[in-house]
Amino acid sequence: MFEFNPEKHYPKETESRVVIRFQDCDPLRHLNNAKYFDYFFNAREDQVPKLYGVEMYDMIQKYKAAWVVYNHNISYVRPARVGEWVRIKSRVLWYNNNTVVLEYYMTDDSGYELKTVLWTTMRYVTIKEGSSTDHQGAILDFLKATSEDMDISAISIGQRVKALKNQLQQKGK
Repeated sequence: MFEFNPEKHYPKETESRVVIRFQDCDPLRHLNNAKYFDYFFNAREDQVPKLYGVEMYDMIQKYKAAWVVYNHNISYVRPARVGEWVRIKSRVLWYNNNTVVLEYYMTDDSGYELKTVLWTTMRYVTIKEGSSTDHQGAILDFLKATSEDMDISAISIGQRVKALKNQLQQKGK
């Protein structure tokens, strides 16, 4: 069961290393565009329990609410290719009283070349009625501890792609 621990350090970013599978690729040996979503969501689902001790099902049961996706914004920068090892990173980029924006991005294995960026926007809704509800208690504390809390109203995903590319290139020098 999820319990927020104010004494614990919660990393703001998750990371997984995965190989691009043949069955997920198109005839050009590029990862199929729709499959990026599976890779991103699976990586986060694997990492959140490890890093934060949070099982989403337990959180849903405890608070009788869950996040529902209502928008994706994806930018394909460079193709991921069959057999290639990649790094998938994710973080809560921004949140407010009832909405979160998760950022996922994929790099080459070295972490210096950006491949794809995805912003997923989700609304927090009650399980019973399916109506929007506010983040409360430990959920809000968890979001505060793990969020970048970036002002995304001031940037587009295209600008974010440029910023991430620059950040990764600087890291590679």
